[in-house]
Amino acid sequence: MAEQPQDAPGRKIRLSTDQAPAPAWNFSQGVRKGPLLQVSGQGPQDPATGAYLYPGDVREQTLRTLRNVRAILNAGGADVEDVLMFRVYLTRRADFGAMNEAYGAFVAEHCPSGVLPCRTTVFVELPHEAMLVEIDALAAV
Repeated sequence: MAEQPQDAPGRKIRLSTDQAPAPAWNFSQGVRKGPLLQVSGQGPQDPATGAYLYPGDVREQTLRTLRNVRAILNAGGADVEDVLMFRVYLTRRADFGAMNEAYGAFVAEHCPSGVLPCRTTVFVELPHEAMLVEIDALAAV
């Protein structure tokens, strides 16, 4: 279940939800301090099992990853509409088009204002071989 943040100006609060995968290492799913909410990098994992999903399919991995990010945003009292910046990490340049298409549809659906968040996309090696994409987010609540 989500650990709902308490309004405490200046206090850093760990966010946790079973609607997104548990962190595998030493970090929080998300942290909120005042009006800022940072979501740790998420991948295409099943929240219940931790299994990496959709091997080789960056479009489906992007959608699963964004659903995980959104679950943590929701746990902190935010949604995609509140995101200022997404950072997308891809393993293959050739996957950019499919990721961008899936990302664009998801963000448009969840940003009714039409003001899309900023985004940076970089190409990297990711911590698990099955991951084609990882995404983090910064939101203002």
